[in-house]
Amino acid sequence: MGQKINPLGFRLGTTQSHHSFWFAKPKDFSMGLQEDEKIRNCIKNYVQKKKRISSGFEGIAYMGIQKRINLIQVIIYIGFPNLLIEGRTRGIEELQINVQKEFHRRLNIAIKRIEKPYRQPNILAEYIALQLKNRVSFRKAMKKAIELTEQTGIKGIQVQIAGRIDGKEIARVEWIREGRVPLQTIRAKIDHCSHTIRTIYGVLGIKIWIFVNQEE
Repeated sequence: MGQKINPLGFRLGTTQSHHSFWFAKPKDFSMGLQEDEKIRNCIKNYVQKKKRISSGFEGIAYMGIQKRINLIQVIIYIGFPNLLIEGRTRGIEELQINVQKEFHRRLNIAIKRIEKPYRQPNILAEYIALQLKNRVSFRKAMKKAIELTEQTGIKGIQVQIAGRIDGKEIARVEWIREGRVPLQTIRAKIDHCSHTIRTIYGVLGIKIWIFVNQEE
């Protein structure tokens, strides 16, 4: 049978690099990993709380974490000037104070803007999730997402939705692919994400693979 592997983990050290940089003793490694997860969850929860107050979606592509002895540096890569940037420094300070409560070390949060947001699978998955929650046809949402991504000059994209699509009783998997998505070529730079959304008739899973370019 086909062995399914995460395309990002498969390419670590070639076209893909880690989102967290820190050193730890073997016995402290698991605690460091849990701390990373906690930081990411805290930031996501804060943004989601703010998101409920206003409309729109998070727009966070990914978060980079660098740890020093007495400092944790978090860089949030976002696609749109959303809540975090609207208040500029005030928004970032508020977020920093909020997250700092949970940790003993000093925390420093910075924000970087991404030029082509629809090239990021996380932002794209969130866009599709928003469309599905607004009762847009799943096929229309997938095609629109592919259209937006193709404008950024990528080589290929595959979008897959699984679950009780359109509220049907039997769960199924639907997917669309445009261009090439060579998952077995390690030199091919592929971005991937899986996203879960809760709809009124159950949970749907979205998976996106984006073939950015190939190293010679």
